[in-house]
Order: sequence, then C-alpha cells, then structure tokens
Amino acid sequence: MNRFRPIDRNTDFLLPPSVQEWLPEAHLARYIASVVENLDLSEIERAYAGRGSEAYHPAMLLSLLIYGYATGTFSSRKIERATYDSLAFRYLACNRHPDHDTLATFRRRFGKQFESAFVQVLQVAHANQFSSFGTVSLDGTKIHANASRHSALSYEHAVKLEAQLKAEVQELFALAEAADQSTVPDGMSVPAEIARREDQIKAITEAKTQIEARARERYAREKAEFDLKMAARQAKEAETGKKPGGKKPTPPTDTPRAEDQINLTDGESRIMKVAGGGFEQCYNAQAVVDTESMLIVASYVTQAANDKQQIQPALDKIAALPEGMNAPETMLADTGYFSEQNVKACLGAEVEPLISVGRDAHHPHWKERFSEPAALPANATPVEKMKHTLKTQAGKAVYALRKQTVEPVFGIIKSVMGFRQFMLRGLEKVGHEWMLVCLAWNLKHMAVLRPSCVQSG
Repeated sequence: MNRFRPIDRNTDFLLPPSVQEWLPEAHLARYIASVVENLDLSEIERAYAGRGSEAYHPAMLLSLLIYGYATGTFSSRKIERATYDSLAFRYLACNRHPDHDTLATFRRRFGKQFESAFVQVLQVAHANQFSSFGTVSLDGTKIHANASRHSALSYEHAVKLEAQLKAEVQELFALAEAADQSTVPDGMSVPAEIARREDQIKAITEAKTQIEARARERYAREKAEFDLKMAARQAKEAETGKKPGGKKPTPPTDTPRAEDQINLTDGESRIMKVAGGGFEQCYNAQAVVDTESMLIVASYVTQAANDKQQIQPALDKIAALPEGMNAPETMLADTGYFSEQNVKACLGAEVEPLISVGRDAHHPHWKERFSEPAALPANATPVEKMKHTLKTQAGKAVYALRKQTVEPVFGIIKSVMGFRQFMLRGLEKVGHEWMLVCLAWNLKHMAVLRPSCVQSG
C-alpha cells in the first residue's frame, strides 16, 4: 500500500514565521537587500515631508525595483502581486505589500537619485576589488520605446491632415449656421464634432512645431559639418592649385523633410533600424562595460540612431565617477564609433582608443594571425598609430575583449532579464530607467562575483 504525506493547509504555525527563514543565505534578494540598505539614500529620505501616515522606506522600495528588474518583473503592478506570490519579493518587502501606485511614483519621482545609488554600488565593487577598471568597452543597443511606430506622424502627412481638418471645421461651421439643419445626421452633435477636430488640429500643430524644431537642430549640425568639408576642400585647392575631385557637398537646409516624423505617444523617441531588419520606435541605450568584471561603469540614453557622436558623452560620464574608477587606460569600441575626432577625444582624456576602423574579414589568411605590422613612420597621425596598434598581436588580443564583455551584457539584459522595452516615456525618464536596469545588472553580477557564493535565486 502506498504511503503519502497528508495534504494539510489548516494546521497553524507553532511559532510565528520569520522572513529570515524563507530564503537561502546566498539568494540574490538577500544580497540586493544587504547592499542597498547600506547605501546613502539620505537625499531621497529628505524628500519625504513627514506628514500623514508612515511611508515605506526608500531602501525597501529601491530593493523591490532592483530585484524586479534583475528577474524580469518590470511592471509595478506585477511587483505588487509578487509581494504576495513570491518569497523573494515578500522577503524584500518585509512581509508588507506596497501598492503599484507607490512603486510607480517612487520610480518616476526619484529616477535622478538612482544615479547616486548606481555610483555607490560601483564603489562597493571597487572596495571588494572586483576589478581595477583599467580597460572599458563602449557599445549601444536599441531598446523599444513605450510607443508604437504606427502612432508616428510624418511632416508631409501632418500638413495634409491639418488642411483636411481645417476644411472640415469650416464645413461644420457652415452647417451649424444654416437655418435648415435637416441634413445633419441623427445623433450627430455639430459643436462636438467641431471641438474634436479643433483638438486634433492643435495636436497636429504642436507636432509640426516639434518636427520643425528638430529640422533646425539638424541644420545646425549639418551646417557645421558642411563648413568643415568646404574648408578642407578650399585648403586642398590652395595647396595643390587644382579643384578637388568628387562631388561638391550639397549645402543643408533648415526646412523639414517630407519623411520627418514624430511619435504622438512618446514624442522624444525615434524611428531606428533594429537588429534583424526593420524599423521600430526606439531609444539608443549606451553602456560602458569594464572588461575585467563585466560591470557597467557608465550608462546613458540617446536619441541618435548611430553611435558616431557618443565617445565624448561616454568619456564625460566616466570622468564624473569617483577616483579609482574614472581613469581607464583603454577604451574599446566598434566601427560605428570611429572618427578622427573621437580618436583625439580619447587621447585628450588620456585614454588609449582602440576603435575599429572597419569590419574584419571572416576568414583572414593564417599568416595574419602570427605576423606583426611594419614599423610606423615617426610622423604618423593619431589615427595611423591606432590602426597600427589594432594590427599588432597585443592590440588584437585587447580588442577581442570587446565582444566578450559588452555584447554578452546586452544579451543577458535583453534575453535573460527580459528587458526589451522601456516602461517610461520621454528621454529623461527613459535615461533614469536605463540606469535602474544597469544598477540591477551590476548587483545581479556582483552577487555572482562575490567569493564562495552558491546562487539559488
């Protein structure tokens, strides 16, 4: 006869349960709580007025958000439910249940303060000697905005739609003023239809204004590039006495293009080409990753679809870090970041640049694996020196670290943590959320790096 343990859900606990008994010592939630509760969150604490009922402690709310992002639970509603359903979330919440409005408001309100927490966590990593922060790798990845590309409006369509709606408003005004309104369909309110179209016209006018402002910003950038190209052509002509070959650069214009778009849901996101083909409404999330520990040392979000202008912002982010983490010796980046200006920016910051100048062949000749390049001339330019370094065996070995560090980090964030779309909208709020994602990654990875640690959650 089979013997089974009885199903019994009614027997009371003999002693009150303790949250400390719920999770193994090495659990990720315990590690996150231990680190976060030792951070200086006084800036957040001072923001509370102290009136009314007692508030949840910022360390508890931040721990819940970090653990949520580290384990693929990004929605404040899902985190609230998890404080009932999940032992780890229940442990972090101290057997309490902050509602989703509290969590969502905390995330929106204190996004700026997440940067301070991010830096303090890096200091914990530095104090525990997880890395010397000597070589860093920069890369970007497209993250979907909290908006559909189908809610985008092009400038050309906006102009046509605005004209159509204005004509309809005039037609409805004429209908309202007519003595005989027998042609008005049953159930139709002419004033309501006019008001609805006027609201649409107002929204379209605002969208056109934003597109026109972007066109002026683009003109300022393109005009500066155009002036540099023309100055270079004139200098070459003066030096050689001949007109430079090739097509003369076309001067830019400040008028919007017909295909210029704005998204009506998140107007600060942009249409970007994504991996695998196609275009989506996205932001370009940047991360500087330490090659030794795979920790993210700096992060930010940009609206630029390409990475050409992102070296200087990354250097500025690194320079703002505390001493010991703000002076890497080498920066690695792929060909999307290459330009002479970017090479000089790295050298100006006393960082050796190793930026790919082109895609490597998939099947190079075997001799290339073992040969060294010819010596450089004494008058070699900074770009020529960098290209030479990349061809050496030592340079190739260092540059190979790029694919082994920053790309796996993005892969884990998107595929393991499951973060593929922002929850918030607007460039500033999205930047704060990306900081929270990177903070979650760092703590998740530091829990693995800590000595003698056996993970179970």
